[in-house]
Amino acid sequence: MSYTDLREWIQKTDEIGELARIDGADWDLEIGALTEVAEFSSPSPAVLFDHIKDYPVGHRVLVGMIESLKRAAVTTNLPTDIGRNDFIAAWKERLNHPTLIPPRYVDSGPVMENVFTGKQIDVLKMPVPRWHDRDGGRYIGTAHVVFTQDPDEGWINMGVYRVMVHDRDKLALYISPGKHGRIHRQKSFDAGKPLKVAISFGQDPLLFLIASRALPWGAQELEYAGGIKGAPIDVIRGEFTGLPIPAFAEVAIEGEVSPDEVKEEGPFGEWTGYYASGERKEPVLKIHSLMHRNNPIITGAPPFRPQAGADDCSSLIRAAFIWDSLEKAGVPDVRGVACYQNRFFTVVSIKQRYPGHAKQAAIIANQCQTGAYLSRFVMVVDEDIDVADFNDVLWAMCTRVDPENSIDIIRRAWSGPLDPIIPRAEKGLSSRAIIDACRPYEWMKDFPPVSGASKELKEKVLAKYGHFLKR
Repeated sequence: MSYTDLREWIQKTDEIGELARIDGADWDLEIGALTEVAEFSSPSPAVLFDHIKDYPVGHRVLVGMIESLKRAAVTTNLPTDIGRNDFIAAWKERLNHPTLIPPRYVDSGPVMENVFTGKQIDVLKMPVPRWHDRDGGRYIGTAHVVFTQDPDEGWINMGVYRVMVHDRDKLALYISPGKHGRIHRQKSFDAGKPLKVAISFGQDPLLFLIASRALPWGAQELEYAGGIKGAPIDVIRGEFTGLPIPAFAEVAIEGEVSPDEVKEEGPFGEWTGYYASGERKEPVLKIHSLMHRNNPIITGAPPFRPQAGADDCSSLIRAAFIWDSLEKAGVPDVRGVACYQNRFFTVVSIKQRYPGHAKQAAIIANQCQTGAYLSRFVMVVDEDIDVADFNDVLWAMCTRVDPENSIDIIRRAWSGPLDPIIPRAEKGLSSRAIIDACRPYEWMKDFPPVSGASKELKEKVLAKYGHFLKR
């Protein structure tokens, strides 16, 4: 199922029956509303919008790239029949034994079919949606990749930071505190220099996926992506920035962010399901060049309130990262990890080996690189609990948690402006709960036994009599 670029990815997705096409939608709110409906449907397809109001046929918007396990498998070079646990295991293996293939710099690529500078630049030649009805503007950057370079150490970061259109050649690039791109920006500003950036707005979905992960400081995401792909990522070197630009991207810009010009950014409906980050003055990104393929496709992943499930691609990969951090910190016998409500609720299952094992697992899962930002709850359960079954998780919480003794609070932890429960004056820090939902280690052998048929017996009787239950 390998593919070269976004267009081949769309073809592969169509072949596995997970692509929907919608013609005639309005860029103003309709595309956003349809995206939300599609995301909360079951199954949830990728959606390609064309014949968009006010725009030529062929100027398209693609959403829902990695919302299913099959599409995640296509994107990450894994079998399309892979199961949840095998997907997590494959990603853990990649984290522990990564194959790194540096990008290949090429002289040109499809992204350079149309190149504009100066007064020719107009990003609104693209059908940039207004995703939510209270958004402060049209957001071109929701499923994109931002390239920045550390001004001291020289390594290149790929990140996903929301991008709003101010006008034809000026954008707002909002980067929340603590993110690698924000540190790069601050280093440049402290040195009295603007931050040069390159951004692609329609690229191989793998690049978007890798850019949205919390890889360690200094990690070269393009090399990780090449390793997963099994081949180097072709990039051109930006003439203005010197930064890599994916040669097969649909749309890309080069520009710089200066501390000398600020403009209001936001609000924007975020993944928390709120407009919690409000509006603020943010440095303006001035575009120096715009390039795009013929009939360009913008990729979008507008955030909506998080879903209950734990099997979308982002949740599965986040689970793999947290599981990997637990094992690297020396936590033994981790049996499963699931992430619910995006970052808010993480569940870890263990086979308890010693007193304090559950507390150790909870604290590390909460404060490792992937788990630390804007978390709310971490729950640790015994190995008999299926972390991917929220009914099982809820049962453990209701029957194995003594609120007085099983819940601890971590204070002054890493949060951000998107957190809806934190007053604006206090944004940046938050508390979170760690919940020990395991049977108490001290008297685990005396804990009441679980009632009900065993998993093996249920499978046996279903195989023998299950046809009677079908209607």
